[in-house]
Amino acid sequence: MFEQGTSSIEKQEEGASFAEPDVTRPAILLHSCCGPCSTAVVERLAQRFRIAIYFCNSNIDDETEYKKRLETQKLYVERYNASHRKTEPIILICAPYAPSAFLKLVEGKEECEEGGARCRLCINDRLEKTAAYAIMNSYEYFSTTLSVSRFKNYKMILELGTALALRYGLSFFGEDYKKGGGELRAVELARMFGLDRQNHCGCRFSKRPVER
Repeated sequence: MFEQGTSSIEKQEEGASFAEPDVTRPAILLHSCCGPCSTAVVERLAQRFRIAIYFCNSNIDDETEYKKRLETQKLYVERYNASHRKTEPIILICAPYAPSAFLKLVEGKEECEEGGARCRLCINDRLEKTAAYAIMNSYEYFSTTLSVSRFKNYKMILELGTALALRYGLSFFGEDYKKGGGELRAVELARMFGLDRQNHCGCRFSKRPVER
């Protein structure tokens, strides 16, 4: 396990040539639940922000599944950057992996319905870790890919993100990314980039069939 891990930035390949940072665009730290979901969100944000993806998902308590999703996220970033060399590259930042802390967080709420109290704790925890990293590293905005899924409660995400933005002195970019065909676009882009999609949110309590 990676319980004692620390945050790290995935380095761009040595010698790669990319455009210089456009400092006229604000920096955003985008919490990502997985590579496939990040695709359509990055596409929407790329013209407005300098993007760093924050992979923060200790809710995935199966280490094999966690590693698989992290590798898929890395693959997306690598392929995106390779196909956009005339633009500033996306940075991938990996949060510490602490699944036992997540299980302790939701203890007593294992049987809650999907989208209820357990999910609220989980989403708030991941968003707060994103906000904390953002403020410590001079990001002006933070956001999350979670709203691209029809299984996630956008109003809950917006409420939690807005409250955390006020607490940390940040701006929460709380767009409902599923609107305007965002979820279908994520499916399409995942196929284009050759990314495997998952059939559940991540934690052991969320497993359910998903349309492919």
